[in-house]
Amino acid sequence: MSNLSLWRVTRAISFAVLGVFAALAAAPRTYAGALPIAVDGQPLPSLAPMLEHVTPAVVNINSKTRVRVRNPMAEDPFFRQFFGLQNAPRERIEQSLGSGVIIDATKGYVLTNNHVIDGADDIAVTLHDGRTLKAKLVGSDPDTDVAVIQMPAENLSALVLADTNKLQVGDFVVAVGNPFGLGQTVTSGIVSALGRSGLRGMGYQSFIQTDASINPGNSGGALVNLRGELVGINSQIVSPSGASAGIGFAIPANLAGDVMRQLISSGSVKRGTLGIEAQDLTPEIARMLEIEPSQGVVVTRVQNDSPSASAGLKPGDVITAVNGKPVATEQELHNAEGLLPVGSAIQLKLLRDGKPIETSVRTATEQLATSSGAKLDPRLDGAEFADLGERQHSAGLSGISITRVAPGSRAAASGLKNGDIVFAVNQVEIGSVRDLERLGTKRVRQLLLSVVRGNNSFLVPLQ
Repeated sequence: MSNLSLWRVTRAISFAVLGVFAALAAAPRTYAGALPIAVDGQPLPSLAPMLEHVTPAVVNINSKTRVRVRNPMAEDPFFRQFFGLQNAPRERIEQSLGSGVIIDATKGYVLTNNHVIDGADDIAVTLHDGRTLKAKLVGSDPDTDVAVIQMPAENLSALVLADTNKLQVGDFVVAVGNPFGLGQTVTSGIVSALGRSGLRGMGYQSFIQTDASINPGNSGGALVNLRGELVGINSQIVSPSGASAGIGFAIPANLAGDVMRQLISSGSVKRGTLGIEAQDLTPEIARMLEIEPSQGVVVTRVQNDSPSASAGLKPGDVITAVNGKPVATEQELHNAEGLLPVGSAIQLKLLRDGKPIETSVRTATEQLATSSGAKLDPRLDGAEFADLGERQHSAGLSGISITRVAPGSRAAASGLKNGDIVFAVNQVEIGSVRDLERLGTKRVRQLLLSVVRGNNSFLVPLQ
């Protein structure tokens, strides 16, 4: 390129740059990097007004659990005296961070996850304005991972529960919580799916799936719609790394609200049952029943004097739909009977000997024997026991379940938790509360419980 041509190009660029500066000088002054407040006369959409209403109702929860630590040396009087272990600490403090949602500002009720406060001895709630208040447990339900706590009702804000039966895949949602203990954080996304089940560790599942980021610490926080109504309680994620991978799950507000009302009124949840045991329909079973392979569940047992027995259900019946919705797995049938209020009428579509049948069954409360731990043995004070239900028996479990452990009680200090299953006492297997009563443990010097918790089994010594 000649010097003349290069000069002409340089001059053209210079005039262009000067033109840009002149235009900027003539334009209204704005902050660098700021978006315009309006486009074509219309203000830009923002979630800020909605969040001004929502965020004061979302709280951070800090729970502390005192866990008894066994020191074999401290059990021996000689070692205690020789090493000066008389006053050695016998417990450690475990701390858990999570979130919660205020749903009653006048009474101070807060919805959260059971796993956020499970076994907690102390619960502290930090509000959006910085206040920290002590809270107490009202009740919890491990089967749905829902818990209710209560704190002093002092200038609180609450959220309205939405009707999640109207929620649709594709609806915009916003998650609010306290991820990683950083403080209140807002993320947005859409409803990815509805009615999700099959997650490990929970008995009743009908989750809202969302791609709004949910990370550790968000548990118990709010999932709201664009009107600021509570559509779900954030509960779990699926992620190889443990952080959000865009697959989060929330407990629907309708389900959480029903559990909440029962916990507030009675401290526990009563669920309906059809009185049957069932399993998934496989091609092999379908061939043996001489029916076409399809989705459904096979009735394997009908309990005497149960609603299903009164309705005429029989082993070998194949349930294909509940209340008009196809049933593909035993888990879906279990959800259908357990998530409806006791006394609800359920319409069933069946196949019997290859012929379609329709019938109606009304759910009833499962009658299980219960007992207070204090009546059985002073070392069990604070624990409530119950026989296992049909669901647990069908899963191959045996023993008795702990349905409640009072915070600060002797049972809690020993490490027992709500949801534990005790299957043996002093190496003697038990199958019912009656079995435990027959053992007469009060005269036994040491009580050794064999316990199942989740996928783990271990021994709990009581002295």
